Amino acid sequence: MKATFSPDRPVPLNVGSAPSRGWFAPLNPPLTAWEGQRVWIIGASSGIGRATAEALLKKGARLVVSARTEQTLLDFAASQVGQSAATGTTIVPVALDVTDAASVAKAARTVLAQGPVDVVLYCAGHYRAQRATAFDLPDMLRHQDVNYTGALRVLDAIIPSMLERGAGHISLVSSVAGFRGLPQGLAYGPTKAALINLAETLYLDLRDAGIGVSLINPGFVETPLTQQNAFTMPALITPDQAAIEILRGWARGRFDIHFPKRFTRWLKLLRLLPYRLYFAAVSRFTGL
Repeated sequence: MKATFSPDRPVPLNVGSAPSRGWFAPLNPPLTAWEGQRVWIIGASSGIGRATAEALLKKGARLVVSARTEQTLLDFAASQVGQSAATGTTIVPVALDVTDAASVAKAARTVLAQGPVDVVLYCAGHYRAQRATAFDLPDMLRHQDVNYTGALRVLDAIIPSMLERGAGHISLVSSVAGFRGLPQGLAYGPTKAALINLAETLYLDLRDAGIGVSLINPGFVETPLTQQNAFTMPALITPDQAAIEILRGWARGRFDIHFPKRFTRWLKLLRLLPYRLYFAAVSRFTGL
């Protein structure tokens, strides 16, 4: 049964209803009315997560921001005091370690004790370039623990409350690196491919329960993770530009939010190539 909302917190208009099954209808209920909506961002201390938090705060959302380092979160929250006062919103830092199940469960209890979560955005990430000629199992497992299993820990903590309410939205940040295998992506790519598959399955399982699911597949974004790349990154964008694309995708009820289109559309086409052509194309353009 759906939980009853208190009179002082009306049912949000843009979450909690099953999407239409029409061919041209949005796959998710559009997320547009952010004022008063409670959003939990995991991986909010830098990059895409931080930029999205800043954008949502300007639109009146009430934020819970999480990352591993508490002081970084406190500094971020302090930097947003003026914006919070201007929009009458709140930003609450809750530190957690996505690789620690107990830490995630404790953080989720803290967050949910303060009220239901309308949107959860998982964008915690770990990246190190790796090739099979220098196989590093501990780093492979670290990628898996942060990028994929960490998301599972958060989902385990948050999905039951959304099912009880019959409302909510889950958004997972994957990457175009998860589309197909790429050189130097031995550790990173498979975890992002797993997130893509996970999001697709979550959507099918949860759409009739009133829970939206979206998948975010960025190209190259200027973040601490990509700064280590020693090659020219095509169509590189800023975190603020990424946040604009994410909010636009949510507003249009998209499932697959990918950007920048001038880059990601080409990579989507590469997914259709037979292996012989795909391997030849990747070798030619990367020189590897």
